[in-house]
Formats: sequence, structure tokens, C-alpha cells
Amino acid sequence: LGEHRGCTDAKIMLSVARRARCGVPAARCMSSLVKAAKDKELAKPLTIDFRPMEGWELDYYGTAPTLPTSATTSAGELLEYYETMYTMRRMEIATDVLYKGKFVAGFCHLYDGQEGVGMGLEAAATMTDSIVTSYRDHCYQYTRGSTVAEVLGELLGKYIGPAKGKGGSMHMYKADANFYGGNGIVGSQAPLGAGIAFAHKFAGDGCCSFALYGDGAANQGQLFEALNMAALLQLPLVYVCENNQYGMGTSKKRSSANDDYYTRGGYVPGIKCDGMNVLSVRECTKFLKKHAVEVGPIVVEFDTYRYHGHSMSDPGITYRNREEVAQVRATRDPVDRVKKYCLDTELVTEAEIKEIDKEIKAEVVAAVEAAKSAPMPDPSELWTDIHVGQTKDFFMRGPDITTSSGVYGTVV
Repeated sequence: LGEHRGCTDAKIMLSVARRARCGVPAARCMSSLVKAAKDKELAKPLTIDFRPMEGWELDYYGTAPTLPTSATTSAGELLEYYETMYTMRRMEIATDVLYKGKFVAGFCHLYDGQEGVGMGLEAAATMTDSIVTSYRDHCYQYTRGSTVAEVLGELLGKYIGPAKGKGGSMHMYKADANFYGGNGIVGSQAPLGAGIAFAHKFAGDGCCSFALYGDGAANQGQLFEALNMAALLQLPLVYVCENNQYGMGTSKKRSSANDDYYTRGGYVPGIKCDGMNVLSVRECTKFLKKHAVEVGPIVVEFDTYRYHGHSMSDPGITYRNREEVAQVRATRDPVDRVKKYCLDTELVTEAEIKEIDKEIKAEVVAAVEAAKSAPMPDPSELWTDIHVGQTKDFFMRGPDITTSSGVYGTVV
């Protein structure tokens, strides 16, 4: 991704790839997008200003740098962001419907409202940079290369899922794209992210680790222990606090003595950024990665908002009211913002946006049906993927000795 930004053909291919992941024939994608590229100057650069970021101890290692206040983009790039973010939104809405229809078992945490963070981070990172996050992970599985059907398949416990249907909502994973989950224990991804950063530094590959957590996990002791080690070793680690204002049902003001999370690193520099603006997140992430690779760890707080409750079992309106949610939707929605950017260029029309919306809705509907019709994992899968390199004879005891797997006494 990172190697080809600014190249019109690459943008076309990225959008083709996105649609192909949803099951749209590549030939149809290519013909429509090539026509659009010929008809309009979608690659013409334009500059968009955004709300200033706030810095903390950025001069800790020397002279304080200047934080970006604008982004250079193009109508084609904005349209790409819109397509991806709208797909995220529709996928999570589909998940809501599936959960309420009792197709999804277990915990389920949705990302709608926070798409600006996911898209902005991915727009600045490369696939060789690593991401590890919490249980609010569906959209990162998608941006790291899985299809919508595969993500939904995992939610439904189907074999097409990235964890073969055995992980569910909280345990997405795609090691070949440097996505390390999906973690069900609050804050557990923070020390994992530090370990991944150590691996990047040891390899000397010039990449960094993004460890994402919410404001609800920001008071976890393991975050600070890992950050201390990262600072000592100057690891290429970015701590990403996705501050969606509520940790489960508790507001940040009631849970944190200091809710300026970007300052919580103390001796580690930090930045606060508007997480509802994909361009602001993208430019901030460029800065974060450069700092992490060249200097060491840094903390960022992306000011964002979730529309659903903490999980699907939380109605989300007992500790906040509907008016608050509606106000954020009306004034700060990240998908609507990038849509407005597209329309403001006057190179994209409302009719074209509606056509894109229609296509994406149809793609997600088809993905839902594909996930529903996909096979369940074979019962034998219960015994696989437990230990690295385990043989078929590796002994694992069942609840009754007669239901065990492998050969008794075999330990590899």
C-alpha cells in the first residue's frame, strides 16, 4: 500500500482489490474505474486543512517538531477512503442484524463510528507494519486483507473464517499481513505490541508496531510496564488509544483521574488527534511511525466515538442519551466527512456516491449469504491449532478418556 500512494493506477487497483474481496468481478471494477479515471481528474492534488493536533513532551528527545495541520490528497484517494469506510460501516451494521437474529454467539463489539481511525491508520502504515488490537477488531481484519464474507464467517463460526470459525468476534487474526488480533483480555495487546516492536527492531526492518487499546483499558498496569520497557529499549512502538469516550458503561471522566490519555506516557511523548477525520489520522500516523522508527515509542490519543454500546449486549443508552449519539452522527461522522470531502471537489457527484453505496450494500448482502451458507468446521478441528508443530499423534485428553485425540504418551 505505502509504496504506491499518489499513483492513479495503484489507486484503481486498490479499489479493484477491495471490491474483489467482496466478490465483485475484477473486469467490471476495472472498466468502471478506468472510465472514471479518464473522465475526471481524480488524481489532481488538493489540500485540506483539519483541526490542529495537541502535543505532549515532543521535545523530550530534542527540538519539538511541527505537527501537521493539513493533508494533500486527491478526489480519487478520497473516493477510495470512502468506499473502504462505507464497507466497514455496512459490515458492522450487517453484524448487528446477524447478532440480533441469533446467528452470532458470544461477545461482539462493533466499530461503527470509529472508521476514521482504522482507515487513517492503514492509509499511512504499510502491510509490513504490525497491528495488534482489542476485541473491537472486525474492521482491521478487513483492511488487512480478509473478505467481508470471511470476517462474517468467523462471527458465525464457519470454516471460511480467519480462525476457521473457532475464534469468533474477539479473535480475528492474519499473521501473513502482520495483524495479530483480536485479544479478549482488556489491555493484553499492549505488552504483545511491545514484543512485536522488539521483533521489528531486532530484524532492523524499518517497521513499527501499532498497539491499539481503548480508554477503558488505559488504566491497566500492563500498559505502563510494557511502555517502560519500550522506552528503555527505544522500541518502534506506537501506543494507540482509541478514546471513544466510554469504557464499557463508564465515562472517561468517572474512570480516569487524568483523561488526557496522550499525556499518560509521562516520559514518552504523545499526540492528541481528531479520530473522526481520516486525513488528520493519516497525517498523524505518518508522524507517529517516523518517530517510532527513528526515535522510540510514542503515545497517541485518537478522539473518536462509538455508536453502538460497548458490546451488543449493551444498549448504549443507559449511561448516555440518544441525543448525544445523534449529535455526534450529525456533526462528526467520519464516513459523512470523507463523503463531503469527495463532493466538495466537484469531481464526484451525489449520484456517483449513491451508486457506490448501492453496490457496497449489495456486496455486503451477498457476503452475509456466503457466510451463512459456508460449512461449519469439522469436529476434528477441535484438536488442531493448539500447539505449534503438533503432530496428528499429539495426545490431548478429552472430557472422557475415550474422547481423547492422538496417541497416549505422545507429547509432540
